[in-house]
Parts: sequence; C-alpha cells; structure tokens
Amino acid sequence: MKRTRSIVLPVVMAGLSLAAAPGALAQSLSYQSTDDDGAAASEGGGVQPRGHVARAGSSGVRTVIRPYIEVAQNLLAQVTPGNDLVTYTTLAAGVDATLGGRRTQGQVSVRYERRFVEKGRIGDSDTIAGLARVSHQLVPRTLSIEAGALAARTRVEANGSASLNPLSFNDSVSQVYSVYAGPALTTHVGELAVNANYLAGYTKLTQKNAYQPLAGQPRVDLFDHSVSQSAQVSAGVKPGVVLPVGLVASAGWNREDISNLDQRIDDKHVGLQASLPVTRSAELVGDIGWQHVQVSSRDAVRDTAGNPVIGGDGRYVTDKTRPRQIAYDSDGLFWDVGVMWRPSRRTSLSAFVGRRYDSTTYFGSFSYAPNTRSSLNVSVYDGISGFGSSVTSALQSVPTDFTAGAALGGGGLSGCGIGATGGGCVNGALSSVSSSVFRARGVNATYGFAMGRLRLGVGAGYVRRRFIAAPGTVLAQANGTVDESLYLDAGISGPLGRDASFSVAVYDAWYKSGTEVLGRSNAYGAYASYFRRLADRLTGSASVGIDGVSRDLAPDQLNVTGQLALRYTL
Repeated sequence: MKRTRSIVLPVVMAGLSLAAAPGALAQSLSYQSTDDDGAAASEGGGVQPRGHVARAGSSGVRTVIRPYIEVAQNLLAQVTPGNDLVTYTTLAAGVDATLGGRRTQGQVSVRYERRFVEKGRIGDSDTIAGLARVSHQLVPRTLSIEAGALAARTRVEANGSASLNPLSFNDSVSQVYSVYAGPALTTHVGELAVNANYLAGYTKLTQKNAYQPLAGQPRVDLFDHSVSQSAQVSAGVKPGVVLPVGLVASAGWNREDISNLDQRIDDKHVGLQASLPVTRSAELVGDIGWQHVQVSSRDAVRDTAGNPVIGGDGRYVTDKTRPRQIAYDSDGLFWDVGVMWRPSRRTSLSAFVGRRYDSTTYFGSFSYAPNTRSSLNVSVYDGISGFGSSVTSALQSVPTDFTAGAALGGGGLSGCGIGATGGGCVNGALSSVSSSVFRARGVNATYGFAMGRLRLGVGAGYVRRRFIAAPGTVLAQANGTVDESLYLDAGISGPLGRDASFSVAVYDAWYKSGTEVLGRSNAYGAYASYFRRLADRLTGSASVGIDGVSRDLAPDQLNVTGQLALRYTL
C-alpha cells in the first residue's frame, strides 16, 4: 500500500495537543498527554472523567477504556448565501481507548452520532467517525501484526475536492471508510538481518445521492472503492561485517485495484542499498535497482451515440468486455543517493535525490526536539498512488499512541493524530476524491509546544497530484492534469482552574483543480470551546465557531455554529 517514497524517523516528543477543528482539511494535532492517573487527558485541558483502567504487566503502562454517551443542542445559522437557521439535537455514543501492555500498544477513538432536526430544511441523519491504530507482538521482537481503521465524514465539492468534518449535513456529505492490517517479521540469521511484511487494505467512499455535475462542467468521476496490497522483504548486514559498507538487498510488490473502470496500479521492484558511515552521526546511502510500474484501466460502456453510460451511483459503468488499456508503463533502473544524519536522539535528518518514474525524485525527513516541550517534524514524499492507497498510507503514519479529539458540530474526529512516537494526518490524502490514479509529490510539517498543561500546535501541508489515465478512454481528459492542495492549522488549549479548560483552533485550506473550468476552493474556520467538569463522570461544554468556504463553481458559504453539550463517561 505504501507507494509514497518517504523516510520518517521517529522522535521522542512531549505531551502536546492541538485542539480539534472541523472543516476542510483541518489538521488537528494532538499529542499524548497524561493526567494524575496516567490516563489520556482530554483535548479540553484534562477535565475528562476517569474511565475503566487496567494495569498491563509490570511496566506500569495501562489500558484505559472510556465509553461515553453524549447529548447536545446545536444551532447552525447560515450567513451566506441565504439565511437558513437549523436547530438540531444530537445523541452520540462512543469510546476512547488506550491499549497498553508488554505486547499490545494502540489507540482507538470511535463515535456514532444521530441528529434529530427540529427546525430547518434538512432531514435527520447519522454519522460514524473513528480512528484506530493497534500493534500486537505475536512473538516478542520477532513477529508482530499491525492494523488501522478510519471513518471520516466529508463534503464533496463539484471540482472533486473534499472537506473533512463539514458543519453542513446535506446531500453533498459523504463517508470515507478505510481499514488495513498485516504481519511483519524481524529476525536474524547469524549476522544477517531479515525483515518482511505484508499489508492489505480496503477503502470505500459512500454518498447519499448520485453525483451530478453542474451544467456546462466536465464530469469528475468520484472514487468508489479499492483494495490495496503491499509486500516487502529485505536482508542485509551492518557496515564492517562483510565490507566497510553496509549492504541490504530488498524486493517489493505494491498493487491497488480500483473499482472505477477497473483501474490498477502494479509496482514490482528489487534493489540493493549501500550505506557508508562518514562520521559517528552521519552516513551516505545509495540505492540502485530495477522497477516495473504499470497503470492500466478499462473504458466505460458506450451508448449508441458513443457517449459513456452513467450508472445509478453517478459513476461511469465499466465495460468489462473490452481489454485493458495501458495508461503508464515504466520499466528499468532506478537510483537514489542521500545522507542520513543523527547527531543526537533529539535530531535526525534524511535527504535523498534520485530517478524514479522516468523523472527526478526528491524525498526525505527532518525531526528536531530540542527539549521535552517542543518538537518539529517535516517529511517530503513522492509516489504513484490511487485515492485508496493514499488514505491507507496516511493512516499507517499515525502512531499507536495518538490522541484524537471530537470536531465541533461535525460529529467527527480530527484527521491528525500525533503521539510520543511520531505523527501523521489523513487530511492531505482526503483533499481530492477523484477516482483517477495520480503521482503525488508533497510535504507535511508539524510543530508542537507545551508549557505545563498549556499546549500549542501548528500543522501545514502541500500536495501536488498529476493524474494518469489511458488515452482513448473516458478518463483521458484527466491525463496530465495537475491539482494542488495546501492546508494550515493552528490551535491552543489549556486549563482554566482545576475543573475547567478551553481550546481555540483556526484553519485555512486551499484546493486548485487541474481543469480551469472546475476552479478553486478555499475553506476556513475558527472555533472556541469551554469545558467544565460538573461531576466525577459528567462534563459540560459550550462551543462557538464560524465555518466558511469560497469557491468558483458555486456561491460562497458562511455558517455560524453554537453547541451546548453534556457527556457522561460510563
């Protein structure tokens, strides 16, 4: 599943969090924090009641399970383009769990919400939102299995862009589900280190109604579902064992089968990596090998006039009677060279340049944690992917000790999770839901700072997708087009005395379509919340915010929202 070429070195970070913010591509950073019981603190500054706690082994690490029920009264006022006023009640049930033990580490946050509309021109609705990452050691330090899952609520725009956890809940709102799992082996045969892993994933986008483009606009074929697989094996020795350089031989296979027009990515590669230490903290690294990447698809069924047939779900109907057509085929040598530098356990850098996919490639990472209060992480990536494997790869980057917060009024969870072992976000992967295969190049950066229980976080990212489609097919119009996404998120949270806390978050996100007539969109918002512990297991909250989007294809939209909620932890 991981077609993106990226090296992300873990860094030990302090307990920092960024208040959850709903809306388009809102990155909500949330670092693991602990209260006096060792249980994860809430995003509101640590006023969350205690849950079920069980010790796991002699290490002192605990398993904490917090099931809860919640009731909230909501108001959503449309400022533009109209003046609609919606009031609705939400009933929700969820669980936040931290799994800790000698062999198992993980985090699970899942929530189901039902909305009952009292006033407004929309109907009742429900939604599921969740994020989970779990790792289990079947054989300690040898054989493990990891798994992850995501459920996210999105709003799809006419140009194919998507907004994470939108405030609105009309027919444009859809759900994204993604899950993956697989084993990993790490062992030694004498001086030879052997590693192998396999992962399988599934991603699905659901919609209430069939997608219909606006008059005069080209059709964007929205992603339906895909199955992705990845297998890797490597064997190598450290520098000085056989030669002055370390040597690692590897082989891998990646594949994604996309339901839309039977698109397929098939990537096979073998290679040899050499590493040469030049100082105690730095080494030169070089890779060379052979890689075969092929992208193929079928065409759509055509009517008697030669027009593509659209199914009941608003997507093209695949013509399975016709053979596959090649959209991209690269077969030959690849190489890259770079440096890895780690002067201390708090600082690491990797930077590589090479040639893959018939062009120059760049990738690498940087992490810096000068003290226990602050940390900076940057990663640069490049790879060929589909929407499904892109989401799954982003999900894999989320650590098993992440903390997630609920999005105001959206009934969802933040798209970013960061813990002591690193961090990752799915926001960039969710920013475009086009079904076409693409080559993505991008950068993600996060910064966090903590002083006592006061936490500050900033996240930013950029991704550029160049779409790949077979000539002569209905997707050919997308071939070679480029879209771009840029997002920025910042927030602060902390205590207001012993039993109260606050959080404030702002975000802005931009999307530019590769087709001029599909235009651009810009989503933005600001939110503030106040939390207060009313009893041992009862927490009350009050929240206000604004959420807006400007776009070329439709009137701009601006909403004001307010919420009063009570949560009881079982």
